Amino acid sequence: MKGYVQVYTGNGKGKTTAGIGLSIRAFGAGLKVCIAQFIKKGDYSEIKALEKFYPEITVKQFGLGRFVKGKPAISDIIAAKEGISEIKKLVKEGAFDIFILDEANSAVLCNILSVDEVIEIIDCKPENVEIVITGRSAHDKIIKRADLVTEMKEIKHYYKKGVKARVGIEK
Repeated sequence: MKGYVQVYTGNGKGKTTAGIGLSIRAFGAGLKVCIAQFIKKGDYSEIKALEKFYPEITVKQFGLGRFVKGKPAISDIIAAKEGISEIKKLVKEGAFDIFILDEANSAVLCNILSVDEVIEIIDCKPENVEIVITGRSAHDKIIKRADLVTEMKEIKHYYKKGVKARVGIEK
């Protein structure tokens, strides 16, 4: 099967959720998935659920779990660069059928990763490997290289009424 590059971006809710849904569908078809989370770190509800699918769905976290605003800390950059290096190696090897680079777009936006580092992942993928890149504000270079781009657009969100992230729904 030919692998493509998908991008889920935009300011609306559901980018990571779409990636996780795809990973479960792929699992049902006998495919192996690696979810590489950039920026995020922690025991989110989806992490707990996906542990039941290990090793067919493997989650690797390369973030430090903090909100990055302004200039990122060197430790955030180091963690992301170590992660992108590991993922690049796994992609080249074809170790998984699908790689979901969760929040990689956001990592580029926050200057934790460079757009060229993400493009290198796309460039080194074997023909049969699928790459999914999530996160707000996808860089134009990534959008141009993608085969499928979906923008999640916020129309209305209860967060603006003061509703905090809820376990099992947003976290």
